Amino acid sequence: MATDTENVSEKDASFQLRGGTFSLMVLKLLDAASDTLFAKLGDKVRQAPNFFRNAPVVLDLDGLPGNELVDFADLKARFRELGLITLAVQGGIHRHQEAALRAGLPLVPVSGRSNKLDTTARPDTPAAATPKAANRHGAPAPARAGQEATGRPAMVINEPVRSGRQIYAQGGDLVVTAMVSAGAELLADGHIHVYGALRGRALAGLAGDTSARIFCLSLEAEMVSISGLYRVNEDIPPAIFKKPAQIYLKDGYLSLDPFSDRFSGNS
Repeated sequence: MATDTENVSEKDASFQLRGGTFSLMVLKLLDAASDTLFAKLGDKVRQAPNFFRNAPVVLDLDGLPGNELVDFADLKARFRELGLITLAVQGGIHRHQEAALRAGLPLVPVSGRSNKLDTTARPDTPAAATPKAANRHGAPAPARAGQEATGRPAMVINEPVRSGRQIYAQGGDLVVTAMVSAGAELLADGHIHVYGALRGRALAGLAGDTSARIFCLSLEAEMVSISGLYRVNEDIPPAIFKKPAQIYLKDGYLSLDPFSDRFSGNS
């Protein structure tokens, strides 16, 4: 005879178990007892608060000294004060893994990727063009296969970036060959190139590279930032609004410069 549980149809069940694939930010701990750990991490969070707000984090323990005692409960609390939510740990020695488990942090397999938020984005080309690789009209030259002007990889997005989407090119440049909608967010440790209208937020030099630049074909951004210095939409001069532009640091200030009208097709 079938039991009541067996007679419950799937649509009447109170839950379903499914597998899922998620992209999480991985924070590699090198010295959990460092006096500067949270001060430096706080500086990083303040550079891109929208990116880090309530961001789920996996702690990589492979870099910790084997003899270091780690209070994972305290780490979780202090990360939470910065707006980071610690979900799990990966790697490390058995001693550290056991301490993490006691603090309620499960162990997850080591992932091959640690880029946050956008699993569709892939580094399709070795490098994006740098400010020196510009054409004679002053516009950024498109990246070419085999080009290694920056010596760092580039993440290339060949589709519009819609509102609510966040893309982070960790350790390299970000190239978008389409428009970026308001409410979208681009982040890169290197340069950002947008071969279309930039209406969302763009933060280049996220890891502190003051030589990073932002290039776009139509500057309509909600916010642009280089290495923590930023301007919002209201600060964009009317003469450059909706025009091809580059954004960079000069003498400690964020500069917004137009490209030639010939590049925009008005000549």
